[in-house]
Amino acid sequence: MNRTVDGPQAGETTPQIRFPQPEYDPDRPNPARMYDYYLGGKDNTSADRKAAEEAIKRVPDLRLIARENRKFLQRTVRYLRAVGIRQIIDIGAGLPTLTNTHQVAQKRAPKTRVVYVDNDPLVLANGHALLATNDRTTIIQADLRDPDGIIGHPELKKLIDWEEPVGVLAVAVLHFVRDDEGPYESVAKLRAAMAPGSYLVLSHAELNQQTQHAAKVYDEASAPGVPRAQEEIERFFSGFQLVRPGLVPVSTWRRPGYRALEIPFLGGVGRKPEEVCHG
Repeated sequence: MNRTVDGPQAGETTPQIRFPQPEYDPDRPNPARMYDYYLGGKDNTSADRKAAEEAIKRVPDLRLIARENRKFLQRTVRYLRAVGIRQIIDIGAGLPTLTNTHQVAQKRAPKTRVVYVDNDPLVLANGHALLATNDRTTIIQADLRDPDGIIGHPELKKLIDWEEPVGVLAVAVLHFVRDDEGPYESVAKLRAAMAPGSYLVLSHAELNQQTQHAAKVYDEASAPGVPRAQEEIERFFSGFQLVRPGLVPVSTWRRPGYRALEIPFLGGVGRKPEEVCHG
């Protein structure tokens, strides 16, 4: 069956992004750079470190959460590799760090194609430098709040065939999209573009008193913090079949016997089912 998605055809220009793209501002905290700081990276500014330390005061396990979330991403990419997914889109990729998505995916499946998506200029600059010699991996400037700009991006379409199953990663990104910016609608548009047999990987800050308190720190950053209740997070998987063990703390996903950590960060993987033909 032929499937079509909205977006420019070959030779057309990059689609206009409805949301303004941030400029590099070292004096304003940035979630990607704050996350880099939690992971022990060096691509952050004094403003990022100050805001990150304030967030850590409110959620003392933030560094642990960042590390466990990174391990979750790596396990899910290995899972995608094991089930035969050979093209991956990593939305809100953040700054390069140890063991990136393409390195995990291509370790045992070197022909896997990976497209990173981010709207931050520093992420783009670092990504282009990292990927300069890898012709099966690229990074594009686009925004989750503008899914059409991702789906139809000419550079993405050079590597990604929407007619074939794809793994879409939205790891630790949707809690930076406010409800009035259409996060559920964005995921639904991506789902509509994905072929049956595709997968959605998602992790998200869970709403509790600590995370609600910490989110206020991000009010001064370049993107807000929006933790959500478990049922609100699970709603992102509408139209997907949750892979066992479902939506769980990121530290326990596909980690048999691992002691659950009491951290307010949930993750899961959903599979888009095969389409049913009637008549």
